[in-house]
Amino acid sequence: MKRILKHFWVYLSFLLLLTACEKGIDFDLEEAEPKLVVEATIENGQAPRVVLTNSLAYFATLNPQQLANSFVRNAEVTISNGSKSHKLKEYAVNLAPGFNLYYYSIDSSNLSTAFTGELATSYTLRIVTNGREYNAQTTIPAITKRLDSVWWKDAPATVDTTKAIVMIRATDKGGYGDYVRYYTKRNSEPFLPGLNSVFDDLFIDGTTYELQVEPGWNRSFEREEEDAFFSKGDTVTLKLSAIDKATYDFWRTMEYSYASVGNPFSTPVKIDGNISGGALGYFGGYGSLYRTIVIPR
Repeated sequence: MKRILKHFWVYLSFLLLLTACEKGIDFDLEEAEPKLVVEATIENGQAPRVVLTNSLAYFATLNPQQLANSFVRNAEVTISNGSKSHKLKEYAVNLAPGFNLYYYSIDSSNLSTAFTGELATSYTLRIVTNGREYNAQTTIPAITKRLDSVWWKDAPATVDTTKAIVMIRATDKGGYGDYVRYYTKRNSEPFLPGLNSVFDDLFIDGTTYELQVEPGWNRSFEREEEDAFFSKGDTVTLKLSAIDKATYDFWRTMEYSYASVGNPFSTPVKIDGNISGGALGYFGGYGSLYRTIVIPR
């Protein structure tokens, strides 16, 4: 008992010492100039799509009006495939009364220079706004992975019996340097990327392999354990997209950053974008294929 009391008083003295040594520190954080944030994509068979916003202060209290005001309007956005250059048009999507989302895509009044994405094709993007110019380049790679089969099986016995796992068997073409990003769609929901959605072929180059496909995750919500499984009765569509190295690096570092949020022991993460001129974000090309499976109840 005396030994326990001795340890207790040593511990209490240590706490008092730490308290006595505390000193208030105030940080005077300067307001950084907002940066242009670019989310630009082009997919095989699809029109280019570009969303431009201004970055927000790190400690800003977000509200719908602030988010609505962050969109960059009236920018000059041009995309080229090497033979055609097309000036994109700004469009608005009404989200709620008084709140719009703005994006740039093909100008339907000038289709003579318009084009959609093609496999094994490179593209350049030029953005001019507020007197500054930004540039980026991407490629829609050829599709190098073959989806041989897609099937489902029951989730482990420790999980709800109404849950199911989706599996794939795929073959990777020989030769390193192939990168993919995957998404899933359940029923009428939108396509969502997986928790870890990008992969290289470092360990599976030139092989045929089997892999569990986890459902895509809406990062606006906290992920629960059951989110790792589909439900019986779901119609599941898998989207598998070939991407280039720059797009892979952007999403690899972005998802590492997601995983680090709230972890006091994590190291700072630099997001690897590919937009010149000091802008944030990326311009990515996607060579996509789709497979659908219906999981019976």
